[in-house]
Amino acid sequence: MGGPPPWVAQMFGPEMGAGPGGRGGRRRPRVRRGDVRSAILDVLHTSTEPVNGYQVIQTIAERTDGVWKPSPGSIYPTIAQLLDEGLVEDAPTGRKAVQLTAAGTAYVVEHPEEMAAVWAPFAEEHDDEATNFKQVIAQTVGAIVQVATTGTQDQREKAVEILVDTRRRLYGLLAEGPEDTSADSEEE
Repeated sequence: MGGPPPWVAQMFGPEMGAGPGGRGGRRRPRVRRGDVRSAILDVLHTSTEPVNGYQVIQTIAERTDGVWKPSPGSIYPTIAQLLDEGLVEDAPTGRKAVQLTAAGTAYVVEHPEEMAAVWAPFAEEHDDEATNFKQVIAQTVGAIVQVATTGTQDQREKAVEILVDTRRRLYGLLAEGPEDTSADSEEE
């Protein structure tokens, strides 16, 4: 079995327990129309040398922690459009690389809000505590499934004891109620 059962995804979302690539509980920000264009311009502006389309894709993925990795089908036509607009030009390196023209550099400098807006949705903080909680649940369910499917009878019996104790302790935690931090601050 590869991962938790389907009901876990229904409870916690389809990205529950997902691996790298900006997933694992984080919702993928929407990429707006024009963001690819702005991202390419910004990548070229911050690059120390001409870059090709593949390098643009890789840089965007790195800047967004793998959450946004545009397809070649969106990058290359947009580069062609920027070439037509005179904002980028083929680099003299002899390889399929592009660089900003003077007009492209001026555009980026004159539109800093547009460049920043492309990256803003990916920089927003997410709730690490909630993500970690969900990941632990997913990992625990995965371990339970492994014991249930491949464990010996003795291992399954011990797992049931652990789960019963864990359930009892979790309910006990809720029975204690929330910690009252206001009393601590009044004493000081």
